[in-house]
Formats: sequence, C-alpha cells, structure tokens
Amino acid sequence: MLECLQAKQGEKLTAAEIARWIVVAHPAECAQKIADSAVLETLDQLVGQLQAEIYASQRSWQRQEEFLKTTEGRPRRFFWSTKDDATEVAEAEAPITRAEEVEGRRTEHSLYPLLSTYLWAEHTVHSMRIDERRSSNRAGSGANEWLHPDVVGMEDLSADWTSEIRACVREHADKRTKLWAFEVKLLLNRSNVRRSFFQTVSNASWANFGYLVAAEIDGPDTLKELRLLATAHGIGVIQLDVNDPAGSQILIPARERPNIDWDTCNRLAEENRDFVEYVGLVRKFYQTGETNARDWGMR
Repeated sequence: MLECLQAKQGEKLTAAEIARWIVVAHPAECAQKIADSAVLETLDQLVGQLQAEIYASQRSWQRQEEFLKTTEGRPRRFFWSTKDDATEVAEAEAPITRAEEVEGRRTEHSLYPLLSTYLWAEHTVHSMRIDERRSSNRAGSGANEWLHPDVVGMEDLSADWTSEIRACVREHADKRTKLWAFEVKLLLNRSNVRRSFFQTVSNASWANFGYLVAAEIDGPDTLKELRLLATAHGIGVIQLDVNDPAGSQILIPARERPNIDWDTCNRLAEENRDFVEYVGLVRKFYQTGETNARDWGMR
C-alpha cells in the first residue's frame, strides 16, 4: 500500500484501486499468496482480500507514517502527502488560470451545480446561488464571507399533497416549505475545519436547515471535530460526490430550526440582490403553489 501511494504521491486512491495496483505491480508475490491460501482461487478474490487488509491496517500505518492520509465519507480514499494541512487548503482554494479551468481543475464555483443536482435528486429541494458579487459590500471588504451562504434552497412540503389539502393549508396560512442554506468548500481538514464550520453558523443559521458542504474531508480527526461542533450548534455536514452528485451523502444531519430568523433574512436582503430574488421566489410559491425550474436555475 505505502509503495503504491508513494509512487502516486498526491493521488487519492480507494482501497480497491490500491489493491489492483499491487496485483499488477507484484504478480509473482500475488500468485504465491493465492497458492499459499486455502480460500483464495482467483485474482478478483485476492483484490477483495487486499482491500480488507488495507482497511484493517490503516490505523496502525497512519500512526507510523505521518504522510499517509485518508479522506472521510464513502468510499474512503488514501493518499501520500508531505504538505501540511494549511498548505493543502491554500492550494485547493487558490485562484486558477483560464488554462487550468479549461483542463477541468475543480473550483468552489464548479461545485454549486453539482450540489444543486444532489439537492433536487435526493431531497427535492429547489436551489439557487447567492453570488457575492451582487452584494453591496457596505460592511467592508471580506465581510460578506461571514454574511450570506453560497447556496440557498426551498423544500416544497406540499409536493405530494392533494389539491384539497393544499387549499386548506393555504387558507390556514400554515407552513408549506422548509428553507435550506449551504456553505460550500473544496476541502476540509484540521487547519480550516473550525473556521469553515463557524462561517456556516454565521451564514446559514437563519434557515430551517444549515449545512456545511465539502468535496473532500481529510482525516478522521476532522470528522470527529465536525461531529462535536454539530452537536453544539445544529449545523449539518454533506459530503459532495463530484463524480456522482446523486451519490453524495449527509454525514451529519442538521438539526431543524422550527422558525426562520426573518431579521437576519432582512439583513441579507438589504445586502444582496440574489437573496431578494430568493425570498421573492418563496413568496411566489406561497401565492401560487407553483415553482418554475427556470426561476431556480443555478448561475
């Protein structure tokens, strides 16, 4: 395993990918392992056995090798990196060139449509981007980083109701939606986990559900810290699968806030035109009971 990761330094590989590399790189040793085994008969079986051994040994290897790191979520990935956590975050968040964009290098902005796909596919949540460029910046440079979330959403609670139930709820002015808010990061690790979490608390706690979303979460200590913080503050965590957005997962469910903080919403509306549009779409839904996919298009 370590030989594979050192040879592919920086690449994040699953246990299955590492096992297949071992089979290709060491055919004689693998053939001997099958011959010496009472249960292994094929290379596919050996790959499965190697996967199990990798998972079983990862903790002891990590205690011995400081540069062996893992991601959280499914599937767990292993990688070899001599960079410290802060450097990895800085590199992930660094501005990219046009050439890198053409080559498909991932940016935080590239995650927003993927999150939107997941929210609709798995939670039937309509979502839209809150663009920081449309904020007034009256509070000064960088202030909006702690003011509004990256993405907001509306869940239609009445989607499966009959027309009579919808009409009855409308007459009673009862709740028909739940509002969601999301802070999105390319990478979470020990160096930025607390800052990112409390940024989400600041930006998303007005909603019924607030989530910190990450494409990568490195290290078991990071997820442990997130669980402790989530217990205290109610913010959830979503692991975004960039290769299969519908396969993303909620690692930590958000604690529902029963009421919207409308004072904070008013502050956001004063600062950002996208948020005004968002509130307008929610109001339109309460008036008509209908949503238009074009109105909720991710920018």
